[in-house]
Amino acid sequence: MVDIRTLVPDIDTDIRYAGRDNFTGTRVEGYEAAKCYLLRPAAEALAALERELRPQGLRLRIFDCYRPARAVRQFVRWAADASDQRTKAAYYPALDKSTLVPGYIADRSGHSKGATVDLTLMRCEGPSPGTCRPLDMGTPFDFFDPRANTAHPHLEQAQRDNRTRLVAAMSAHGFENYPMEWWHYTFDLQPPPDVFHDVPVR
Repeated sequence: MVDIRTLVPDIDTDIRYAGRDNFTGTRVEGYEAAKCYLLRPAAEALAALERELRPQGLRLRIFDCYRPARAVRQFVRWAADASDQRTKAAYYPALDKSTLVPGYIADRSGHSKGATVDLTLMRCEGPSPGTCRPLDMGTPFDFFDPRANTAHPHLEQAQRDNRTRLVAAMSAHGFENYPMEWWHYTFDLQPPPDVFHDVPVR
């Protein structure tokens, strides 16, 4: 696997699991650095998309890439702990925590194979990343709710258009969307990887 910044040094990343701003409310096990690692073919495809988007005034913002298996196990433990409701209002206000597995939280994640990425699109007013703002996708990242389903029927037209634009851009570079989550994409590798890695992100 390669660090995406070796291919696009100034790509925008907001690796939530390396800090406390995520649905668990704590730094997640295995995230010792806020970095995005992907298998090289997936990283190269993502870098090519970023280069294609910039002349259109768009950029990617990456939330997560390779995810160590120990992080997935922590997610499952968190979902089973009914006493911990600290993040309910922000991340799953309409769902009971016990229902988050397996629809939104899997006990084995494709992220641990190194070809899955969580991201969004940003609109930029200039060449600097500081001029960029995320497009309105209708929900935040990691919002566990039917409204996060990519084709949810009750979106505003602009939100639907933004999701469609992201799907089309990612699809053109070999990434397939997970319909439950508008931000979740997996690169089509042939043959697909069958190993779930647990090396920490450093």
